Amino acid sequence: MIRCNDVYKSFSGKTVLAGIGFEISDGEIFGLLGPSGAGKTTLIKILTGQLAFDKGSVVVLDKEVSSLSGEDKKSIGIMMDQFGVYERLSCIDNLKVFADIYGVPHGRIKSTLEQVGLGDAGAKSASTLSKGMRVRLSLARVFMHSPKLIFLDEPTSGLDPQTMRQIHKIILEKKKEGCTIFLTTHNMEEAYKLCDRVALLNEGAIVENGSPEEICRKYNHQKTIKLHLSSGEDILIPHENGSAETISRLLSDGCIETIHSSEPTLETVFLELTGRKLEEDE
Repeated sequence: MIRCNDVYKSFSGKTVLAGIGFEISDGEIFGLLGPSGAGKTTLIKILTGQLAFDKGSVVVLDKEVSSLSGEDKKSIGIMMDQFGVYERLSCIDNLKVFADIYGVPHGRIKSTLEQVGLGDAGAKSASTLSKGMRVRLSLARVFMHSPKLIFLDEPTSGLDPQTMRQIHKIILEKKKEGCTIFLTTHNMEEAYKLCDRVALLNEGAIVENGSPEEICRKYNHQKTIKLHLSSGEDILIPHENGSAETISRLLSDGCIETIHSSEPTLETVFLELTGRKLEEDE
């Protein structure tokens, strides 16, 4: 669905993207993780044809991004910040604007609002919506024309945990429908839950990529198992065959309450590779 090879981009002599390369398969959720200012939004603008790049190649929907036709671009949906939400218009009228742009029948508006949980909010003005509802309206706008490829730039930033889970559910439903999703985030838990594969971006370069599970296993230097005992004691034992007997004995004696592996989180891996936190602002 997307092939990005050795892409460079600079602004006023400052390199923002340096040798970016990855591939995204049809039907997967690909996550780009990095702190603010790492180059995530710049890359989305390049992949969607909004911004030219200095060097490299970008193929989207099996075409060079610079040669995408207007019809090709109708297969792409983009959500960036609150772009495209008109404050004075109702939810329904907001979607009518984009339905007309994409040639979508107005009859699809109601079902699209229901899809994102705004079925009862059609007449509400966008200016009166909560932040979570505004995100849903932005998602409805993206979904209106049934795109095959969806770009979501930090869609849950600043949302409360409950609303975030609801947005995650909507995103996973789109994947089930066969959509390919490019997601940027600095939320490690979100990436681990949603993404088939992730790339860690720092100062314009990808420092690691793969499935979240593979990355965390790769950087599991401790290789220990933590046992929390019913006595309240925590013990660490080596993650090796010889420890099986110890674990079996403690289980038989009813001493173990919980067992945890020592695998690091994506946040920990990013910190190890870059010396920075994912949620760090530049």
